[in-house]
Amino acid sequence: MAVKIRLRRMGAKKTPFYRIVVADSRFPRDGRFIEEIGTYNPLAEPSEVKIDAEKANQWIKNGAQPTDTVKSLFKKNGIM
Repeated sequence: MAVKIRLRRMGAKKTPFYRIVVADSRFPRDGRFIEEIGTYNPLAEPSEVKIDAEKANQWIKNGAQPTDTVKSLFKKNGIM
């Protein structure tokens, strides 16, 4: 089972809001997920990112692979 840390799109049309979730890579982008570990709001100025660093590090240690976008958010927040 390949587990990914990725963004789940929420919000209305043209107003995206994302939740950072841990999900099986076979499930759809906005489908079932294992755990929510944070949020990302790109429309706020500056963009708001809230991540539970402890949970994120635990999932990475257990083998979860962050997507490129999530990896850059982690780097900006000093998690990776």
